[in-house]
Amino acid sequence: MKLPCALSTLVVATTALAFPTSDILQRSVSFNFGSDTVRGVNIGGWLVLEPWITPSIFQRLNGVVDEYTLTQQLGPDASLSILQPHWDSWVSLADFQRIASAGFNTVRIPVGYWAFKKFENDPYVPGAAPYLDAAIGWARSTGLKVWIDLHGAPGSQNGFDNSGQRTSTPLWTQGNTVAHTLEVLEQISNKYAQPEFQDVVVAIQLLNEPRSDAVNGQALRDFYREGYQQVREVSDTPVVISDGFQGTSAWKGFLSPNDNNAQNVIVDHHEYQVFTPAEVALSREQHRQEVCNRIPRFADTDKWVVIGEWSGAMTDCAAALNGYGIGARYEGFYPGSFPVGSCQNINFIETWDQSLRDDTRWFIETQLSVYERNARGWIFWNFKTEASPEWDLFRLLDAGLFPQPLTDRRFPTPC
Repeated sequence: MKLPCALSTLVVATTALAFPTSDILQRSVSFNFGSDTVRGVNIGGWLVLEPWITPSIFQRLNGVVDEYTLTQQLGPDASLSILQPHWDSWVSLADFQRIASAGFNTVRIPVGYWAFKKFENDPYVPGAAPYLDAAIGWARSTGLKVWIDLHGAPGSQNGFDNSGQRTSTPLWTQGNTVAHTLEVLEQISNKYAQPEFQDVVVAIQLLNEPRSDAVNGQALRDFYREGYQQVREVSDTPVVISDGFQGTSAWKGFLSPNDNNAQNVIVDHHEYQVFTPAEVALSREQHRQEVCNRIPRFADTDKWVVIGEWSGAMTDCAAALNGYGIGARYEGFYPGSFPVGSCQNINFIETWDQSLRDDTRWFIETQLSVYERNARGWIFWNFKTEASPEWDLFRLLDAGLFPQPLTDRRFPTPC
């Protein structure tokens, strides 16, 4: 892929910075998960498209619901004419500077397997990998730490559009999909787990959100073991495994010190309250209390746990959040749901009344406090969106609804 001049220059500069001759051997992972608190934000919707984050890309295309169908329908050249301008513009050094200045210390960067190696007969367009290198350079220059997050696997590990492919039948763990994923992880480990990256790349996530109820459970565990070993053959860079929507207790005794002395393993747990009809029907006060009620889901563990995704959303009103062309539970337009309220003003933060503003901040504050007290920290989803303020860090900061400093509290935590 031909890179824009500015990005080409930055990638070259990043490479030069990554290989100093004097201190490589002295470097080690520059984040202590045992004592440091993760305060992070996800850089989503960039190297893996998500329709609800950037709906403008999908609104101009008929029948396109994810990155897979985009590349399948348009072909490589037309797809690249859409993807490359998006890669060039969705994230910048200025964004990383803003994140750092707001007190965050970590960015989690989702990337699809196809950025490194395409799977047989898949339509994806490669080209995203150099942008990951650029982001690592931006993180290094701003003092942020990076989690590299493999967000999509061949055949889809969960059927969600955030894996690259929306499907009712996830095919990951079938055929040679796992072997291909491990080949990609080997590329990632052999490069980014090297000592010269440990000052900035402080974790490698083997896979995001595999659906434990939809993929082969033993194959998932075997995959985690092999992926962990790949990283360990290079260095002691921490390895992140998703709890697969099972809760952290399901992974006790697995890749722990008493399991062949596995070290530096983090469990990634995600907390959202908008993906069932019962959740979106909760009152705002009940949403806050639910944060406390769910502590057992992630506090029962023998490894470090980080809440790697969560948001300020108490509704599923973000357009296309449930999939492009699928309506919201909050309004009763999602199959099997019932109307709770109107989404009319939810996506326009400037129209929120003081009550909604206060309750949104209170919900966010509650999560910050609970995740720092009961886990090793948190990573908010997402740094920005085109039109979904409940999920948009920058808009929430601008509105004074995300605490500044991050430890500031205006409201009491209910637990």
